[in-house]
Amino acid sequence: MKKYMQKALHLAVFALMALTGITVVTYATQTKFDRLRAELTSDVSTIGDFKTALRDKERRMQCMTQNVYWEAASEPAEGKIAVAQVVMNRVASGKFPSDPCQVIHQKNVVYERVLCQFSWYCENTSKTRPVHKKLWAESEEAVKMVMIDGFRLPELKDALYYHADYVNPQWNKKQVTKIGRHIFYKDKG
Repeated sequence: MKKYMQKALHLAVFALMALTGITVVTYATQTKFDRLRAELTSDVSTIGDFKTALRDKERRMQCMTQNVYWEAASEPAEGKIAVAQVVMNRVASGKFPSDPCQVIHQKNVVYERVLCQFSWYCENTSKTRPVHKKLWAESEEAVKMVMIDGFRLPELKDALYYHADYVNPQWNKKQVTKIGRHIFYKDKG
C-alpha cells in the first residue's frame, strides 16, 4: 500500500510540474502576442488604420531587409544585425529621420555631388530584388531580430555610422568596434 501511495504522490508531483510548465509557456507566448498586438494596434482606431499600420510595418521591414542585404549579405549574422541596428540607432537618435526607410534613402549634396547614406542606394536603383535567396533570408532574419524582438548588440548601442574596412573616409568619429568587414563609429563627445 505504501508503494502505491508513493507512486501516486510522484505522479501528482509530476502532473503539477507539467501543469506549471505549460502555464509558464502559455503565459510567455501570450505576453509576446499581446506585445506584438499592442505594437501593431497602437494609434489604430479602425480596421483601415490597422491595415495601413500593417502595410507600413511591412514596408519598413522590406526596406530594412534590402539595406541589410545590399550592405552586409556576405557578412556573418552579427554583421547583418549590426547594420540593422545602426539604422535603428539613427532613427532613435533624433539626428536622422524618424523612419528607417527615410534613413536608408537619405541623400546629401556635397560640392554639387549627391551622396547616399548607404552606398548601394546611389550605386544602382535597380538593386531591389535579391540575387541570393539564402542571403536574403538571413538578412530578413537579422531585421526581424532587431525590429521585432528588439535585439541589440551592446557594443553598438551608440553606433551611428560604419564603413567597409577597405575604404578610409577619414571621419572625425570615435571607432566603436569592427565586425566582419565593417568598422563601426559613434559621434565624438
